Amino acid sequence: MSGQPPRELHPEQPHGARIWNYWLGGKDNYAADRQVGDAVRAAYPAIVDEAIKSRQFLVRAVRYLAGEAGVDQFLDVGTGLPTMQNTHEVAQQVNPAARVVYVDNDPLVLAHARALLTNVTAGGATAYLDADYRNPADVLARAGATLDLTRPVALLCMGVFGYLREADEARRIVRSLLGGLCPGSYLGLWDATDTSDAIRVGVAAQAELGSPYHLRTVAEITSWFDGLQLVEPGVVPITEWRPGPVEVGRPARTDSHGGVGRVP
Repeated sequence: MSGQPPRELHPEQPHGARIWNYWLGGKDNYAADRQVGDAVRAAYPAIVDEAIKSRQFLVRAVRYLAGEAGVDQFLDVGTGLPTMQNTHEVAQQVNPAARVVYVDNDPLVLAHARALLTNVTAGGATAYLDADYRNPADVLARAGATLDLTRPVALLCMGVFGYLREADEARRIVRSLLGGLCPGSYLGLWDATDTSDAIRVGVAAQAELGSPYHLRTVAEITSWFDGLQLVEPGVVPITEWRPGPVEVGRPARTDSHGGVGRVP
């Protein structure tokens, strides 16, 4: 942990992790979060389905990385509140020796992570860093206490950069974090995209209630993978990235794009 004094919870202020928890049917949220969540859902009814699709993408990506790609170390940045099928649960089901470090800097997330983000296997390791991803050097330095950064690591940034105003800032963070990882490491990432009028209306409703979120273009998200070897099928709508048997034959439109890339 950072050693810094604990930050206070502000339940009267909406928070992205708690709003997302509400959309996923969780109970770790407050009235302010539900107010924003309901407003966005009224303007953009697909948001709950988008939240579920994004979790399914994470599960498929982690299974690929821990299985076919043979990665046994994961750095999950901006993890949010624990829900079903968290990264360590999926990875350690595939490889019981998988080691996972979660990074977030919200006090409610920290409290739940300490209680819930624990190993599911005897041979694996799970740790949580109270850190800000806008300081990649600090994240990497402290993640090294659990992960061996001289060996491949899968960096996961799942839907976390919409809270940054500038896409270039997200690019800087991704490049800095990848710069501290060795060849053979991976990036798994998705973010919400400016690909429909409906999501633009939903984001506007969210901003009006004090929780701004910034949509990205598909080109911007694709650029975050520059220099990496993209895993097929590349940067695509998240429902099209290696869908499972249940999802095949059920194409669903989504306003989120993502992919997985390997550091050469």
